[in-house]
Amino acid sequence: MSEIRIAQSGKENKASTFTATGKRKNSIARVRLLPGIGKIVVNGKESKDYFNRPTLQMAVDRPFEITGTTGKFDVTVNVCGGGVSGQAGAVRHGIARALICMNPDLRKPLKTDGLLTRDAREKERRKVGRRKARRRPQYSKR
Repeated sequence: MSEIRIAQSGKENKASTFTATGKRKNSIARVRLLPGIGKIVVNGKESKDYFNRPTLQMAVDRPFEITGTTGKFDVTVNVCGGGVSGQAGAVRHGIARALICMNPDLRKPLKTDGLLTRDAREKERRKVGRRKARRRPQYSKR
């Protein structure tokens, strides 16, 4: 079970920091949500630079669009493991969980859009006698 914590930071004018963990495939994202202007930083880079494809950028911004909180929070993310697509899904999952920590009333719109459910699909293991999980060697009649 992933952990969801609420930390109170004393230096930043008593502003609350909301922390959550998101997962997708082999990626794990640790998300920190702060009141701000809507800046998203992933592994020290701007979100637009880290996730180059527009579909991945839309996936990361989706929880804010659904809840109507676009531009109200700064997000700092440390993400590791997997590929770029899995990392974008993990960041989206983490942001959705952090928004619920901030305001439990946002649970219903996020739940109906499916952002709170951890996508449990994983890569299938390779089987003996196959090239990949299901790909067989080419059949030769002669």
